[in-house]
Amino acid sequence: AVIGKSHDILGFKAAGLNVFAVSEGKEARATLLRIADRGFAVIFITEDIAEEVKETLQRFKTKTYPAIIPIPTAKGSTGVGIKGIMQDADKVIGADILFRQ
Repeated sequence: AVIGKSHDILGFKAAGLNVFAVSEGKEARATLLRIADRGFAVIFITEDIAEEVKETLQRFKTKTYPAIIPIPTAKGSTGVGIKGIMQDADKVIGADILFRQ
């Protein structure tokens, strides 16, 4: 599944993914919780929307499914996705092995 503003995610529909267009954080939060309960294994969420619902995303950090993956918008990446991956790797491994910073 993909969650984001319609202009950022409609292309994913052509690839066969379920798309859920939202316009703001409150709507995104409700959508995320609803589709997580529907059994999606992977949910992509645009970085701008992920920023608006980061406290809700924290609920899923310790769960195996769904995996929630931030993706860039049509405007480009804000760095939220890669920052999250770096923080998770640091937490699990205890060192920055990905970027050596």
